[in-house]
Amino acid sequence: MRAHELDDRRLRVLLEVSRALAAELDLEVLLRRLLDAARELTGARYAAVGVLDDRREELERFITVGVDEDTHRSIGDLPRGRGILGELISNPHPLRLADIGDHPRSYGFPPGHPPMRTFLGVPVVVRGEPWGNLYLTEKEGGEFDEADEAALSVLADWAAIAIANARAYGAAEERRVQLERAVRGLEATTAIARALGGETRIDRVLELIVKRGRALVEARAVLILLERDDALEVAAAAGELGDAPIGTRVEIEGTAPGQVLRSGRAERLADVRMRVRLSLGDVAETAETALLVPLQFRGRTSGVLIALDRLAGGPVFDAEDERLLNAFASAAATAVATAQSVESERLERSIAGAEAERRRWARELHDQTLQGLGALQVLLRSAIREGDGTVNAGLVGHASEQLTAEIEGLQQIISDLRPASLDDIGLAVAIGGLAERWAAVNGLELDCELDLAFEEGRAPDRLVPASEDAVFRLVQEALNNISKHAGATRVRLRVSEDEHNVTVLVEDDGAGFDTGADSSGFGLVGMRERADLAGGTLEIDSAPGRGTRVRTVLPARHASQEGPRGAAALSG
Repeated sequence: MRAHELDDRRLRVLLEVSRALAAELDLEVLLRRLLDAARELTGARYAAVGVLDDRREELERFITVGVDEDTHRSIGDLPRGRGILGELISNPHPLRLADIGDHPRSYGFPPGHPPMRTFLGVPVVVRGEPWGNLYLTEKEGGEFDEADEAALSVLADWAAIAIANARAYGAAEERRVQLERAVRGLEATTAIARALGGETRIDRVLELIVKRGRALVEARAVLILLERDDALEVAAAAGELGDAPIGTRVEIEGTAPGQVLRSGRAERLADVRMRVRLSLGDVAETAETALLVPLQFRGRTSGVLIALDRLAGGPVFDAEDERLLNAFASAAATAVATAQSVESERLERSIAGAEAERRRWARELHDQTLQGLGALQVLLRSAIREGDGTVNAGLVGHASEQLTAEIEGLQQIISDLRPASLDDIGLAVAIGGLAERWAAVNGLELDCELDLAFEEGRAPDRLVPASEDAVFRLVQEALNNISKHAGATRVRLRVSEDEHNVTVLVEDDGAGFDTGADSSGFGLVGMRERADLAGGTLEIDSAPGRGTRVRTVLPARHASQEGPRGAAALSG
């Protein structure tokens, strides 16, 4: 429509520019190319594009080429759309002036501004709506003419199309990024949800939370603080933290974490003062921003999740980061509460098991040892009352036999509590002695096989004391369960070791039981607890009338693998 007003050079430049602008999807780069093309088409010394605000009443941004940085600094604030610039805002049509000072809306330039006389401005209209304006000043060799105006108007039309494309691409890219972040949030939340069923150790749950939370919001570091003894304590951390801050305590009153804990509302900190308010000492020394969200479960806030410095596009966290971390914290709080509940139940079971053991040994001492000692006391008193030496000798002989039996009984109890052979000689000898005594006392056929060396011909490497204790106690508890509940005639015991694990297998031909029913009375709770604490697994296969099979697999941790620490534990 304006082609007749343009010479061949300008047409070629416009065609090249149109292709370049259409291919450019980065709006900032596009605007710079637009200004360079405007100067090339018209010979202007200075070019600028003003972007309108949402109300289209003044300029929101002002981008220039031709003015150096020192001049920019001396000018000060960029124009907002007054004077001649405001004329194109209120009247969006091309404006060409031989001298800016002659226009009635002109009121001069600020100090430090370079001198400008000639002027050409055209609006940029995107999809029927004013988007901004192109401004040119100081044409080389004279005034701007109709051909300059026509070329700049065509360029503005091409720019409008390119800007629309770039804005559409930017919006799509932003939606894609938001979708990716939402997916990451869902994945992280799902991972925490899996922890509810798959992980109950509180330390592992906390580690999972801080690592997944850091990846979710792309933070430099993430910490989780839990309320303990009227303060907040760093329970886990991940990222660039320097010295480990685990155990750092933060007062609740007068601190940002305490405020989030009390209010139950997230808070974003984006200034230097937050370093003091965080009260994390050296951990927050280099932090610029922070995002704090509460850990809430069933209406109670138990802690605070803190993210420091967003790495991608940061360091400031935005509203979307807050939304994602809040959703993540809800799942995290559930996982923490569940793990804490399991830990509490585990402790209760452990205490209950210990109390049950104490009651059993109390009965043993009362019903056997104490009664035997009482009978011995009666015999000795009778010997004292009798005057006949022959009778005294017989009573003393009976007393001596009774005393020998009680000593053997006490030795048996002591051995059951902690066999000396387990410390002095090793696990195989201790289990062998236990099996032999158990079979003799219970009158049962016991097939015992022990293989605690995983390389043939090599002397067995001692396990660390904790592992030997766990294996011995599991065998002991399994045999005790059989003697109390199974009614068995034959028992098979296998303890074997390979390069990685120790396997304990105990089978009997007794009455069996329904594994789906409540089996807490069969002594299995303590066995499960012991296997879990040792990092192993316990499987039970049983049914009424077909006996019971108990199989435990524990990691084989050797003293030689533990190094000096393991050796010290073994020698102690």
